[in-house]
Amino acid sequence: MSDGHQHNGHDSVPSRQRRRFPGISSRAYEHPADRSALVALRKLSGFDTVFKALSGLLPERSLRLLFLSDSVRVSDRQFAHLNDMLRDACHILDLEKVPPMYVKQDPQPNAMCIGMDEPIIVVTTGLVELLDEEEMRAVVGHEVGHALSGHSVYRTILLFLTSLAVRVAWIPLGNFAVMAIVTALREWFRKSELSADRAGLLVGQDVHASMRGLMKIAGGNHLHEMNVDAFLEQADEYEAGGDLRDSVLKILNVLPRSHPFTTVRAAELKKWAATRDYQRIMDGHYPRRDEDKDTSVRDSWRESASSYAGEVRTSKDPLMKLVNDIAGGAGDLGDRVRRGFGGFTSPPRPPRGPQEPGTPSGTQDDGPPRDGA
Repeated sequence: MSDGHQHNGHDSVPSRQRRRFPGISSRAYEHPADRSALVALRKLSGFDTVFKALSGLLPERSLRLLFLSDSVRVSDRQFAHLNDMLRDACHILDLEKVPPMYVKQDPQPNAMCIGMDEPIIVVTTGLVELLDEEEMRAVVGHEVGHALSGHSVYRTILLFLTSLAVRVAWIPLGNFAVMAIVTALREWFRKSELSADRAGLLVGQDVHASMRGLMKIAGGNHLHEMNVDAFLEQADEYEAGGDLRDSVLKILNVLPRSHPFTTVRAAELKKWAATRDYQRIMDGHYPRRDEDKDTSVRDSWRESASSYAGEVRTSKDPLMKLVNDIAGGAGDLGDRVRRGFGGFTSPPRPPRGPQEPGTPSGTQDDGPPRDGA
């Protein structure tokens, strides 16, 4: 638990009745797809050198100066309550250096963690005004989780490449090449957001506050008009509803986004909070940072593949059911394809019985009507 004493250069750490995780590795809370990508990148020979060279091309210095000159830096004299939350979050996750944090005037609720050399956390006034203390604590923990995982480096690159794609749009195939990289980075970053949501829960240690915060981001400051269970039912309806056409539209809708949809994030976090993995972390059993160098890339990829396979098996989405059918060699797959999109939302037709002599072709004698008749 936070004890109020100095730690790792923190001038003061607010007293909180929350568990603390000394030496915790970001692997403890990272989504398997996020973790496998990070482990592979960290193992690449010369990776740090390449990205430090790339940092010279990125407008990071300009961003730092911009926030310093045109935003409010959080400290014990400015937004002191956010400063307390930030220090507490770093204390709980044992992040040695507290990253600078800025409040930016913007009515759109948002927060981000960027920076190549050192992470910077930025929150908007819209977010600060929208959330209560416990909800905001989860958001600050979310951003500190990004910092601990090293996500800020890749988020900065994503911002740079997105801007670059606009500049080279006039070059034949130039925009296509850059956007292919951007699309891949966005897919990774959406998974990293699920990881950071888990970090926010480890810091706030109040799943209800995390749920409330996500609901407010989706529907504004109208908690008296909203219900967590109904909100989570939306996620279930979104995943299971519609037919194959809706599955394709879901993919097209999510491709340009850096974040998963809010209801999906809430459902994923609720699911993780009920797992044994989360309980083991809360009991003090978690991967340690000093073990990161021994992490196997192969094992991480295997866990990631297993996670995706599990999602496909348990998904209610029509397209994922199709993928599962193909993988399992389902006998009714051909019939479903022949019946078109509706074949993936209605149950397969029962097999016909043997045709009686004298029964016209295409009919069955004395049999019950088939579905859809």
